[in-house]
Amino acid sequence: MTKKIKSKFYVRPFGFVEKEHGHLLSKKDQAIKINDNFFTSVELIEKVDTITKSKLLNIREFLRQIDENKEISDIANPLFIEQKNILNNKKIFKKTRKHLIFSILNITPDSFSDGGENLILKNNFLTALKMKADGADIIDIGGESTRPGAKKITPTNELLRILPTIQLLDQKKVNLSLDTRNSSTMEIGIMSGVKIINDVSALTNDKDSVNIIKKYQVPLILMHMPGNPKTMMKKNNYKNVVLDVYDYLESRINFCLKSGISKENLIIDPGIGFGKNLEQNVKLLKNLSIFHTLGCPIMLGISRKRYISSISKVCEPKDRLGGTISSTIQALFQGIQIHRVHDVHETKQAIDIFEKMNSK
Repeated sequence: MTKKIKSKFYVRPFGFVEKEHGHLLSKKDQAIKINDNFFTSVELIEKVDTITKSKLLNIREFLRQIDENKEISDIANPLFIEQKNILNNKKIFKKTRKHLIFSILNITPDSFSDGGENLILKNNFLTALKMKADGADIIDIGGESTRPGAKKITPTNELLRILPTIQLLDQKKVNLSLDTRNSSTMEIGIMSGVKIINDVSALTNDKDSVNIIKKYQVPLILMHMPGNPKTMMKKNNYKNVVLDVYDYLESRINFCLKSGISKENLIIDPGIGFGKNLEQNVKLLKNLSIFHTLGCPIMLGISRKRYISSISKVCEPKDRLGGTISSTIQALFQGIQIHRVHDVHETKQAIDIFEKMNSK
């Protein structure tokens, strides 16, 4: 007897509408509210083995599908539940945030955009303070480059680069996240004042990392990357890049939950530029709202990324601000709340203006 292959459903909200009209439409079941934003339509995707089909639904049709199909109801459920997460984490912020800006501080000689600029302690300390003054909610410190082709360094060298800066910024009560895939670096960083761990390997690089996160119960960013920085661009083979990334992040969330990590501490990142070519990055950026049904805040790291040059033919990373802001606005139209960037002042200005234009 041939075994029947079970369908898997995905839901992508679209049709952003500004708040004043969104409130009115939601009362008539013509819009749904997700992360303080309103959407008037959804794409319902069904995957059977490797075959996918999709249909576009207005909200009334979508709600009818939820009533008629438990599988669709289960996958859509996170869209209708306001969950505790980093944006209302009172241990980090006094007030709930609508958006978060993570500013990038790479204390490395070889990062793609700012490698070598922040190796001197005085320089990176002052840079971090300026980022905070410009509106950064979190300073994301990294001591190991994860650009395509980057070589792995030892945790000891990683700590030697970052620890003095972490200690100085902690004394100034600056909120810090730590971009690392090593458990020993995570633990010493947390003990030194780091409040969030940003792991590009989604806890796959170091088997002890999950125990550190469980022990300290700090927020954790799970990013999608095939392989590692040295091999990822050779492993960008996807059947459907959007659904494959979704399935991977879903599996890592489930791994964390089974390991005793609270879902309210999880953040997901689709990993733009990590093992994706231009077409794959664009596909993900156009479909970011599909990740809302995973029930975790979504971080987007698109700052100065290479895909911008592939489109605009601008070579230098620092000349990619326009593309960064454009991509950020595209993400805001999809309800993305967490933005990891180099250019804090400009990004905050763009988000503030977007919010004002979208206010009720």
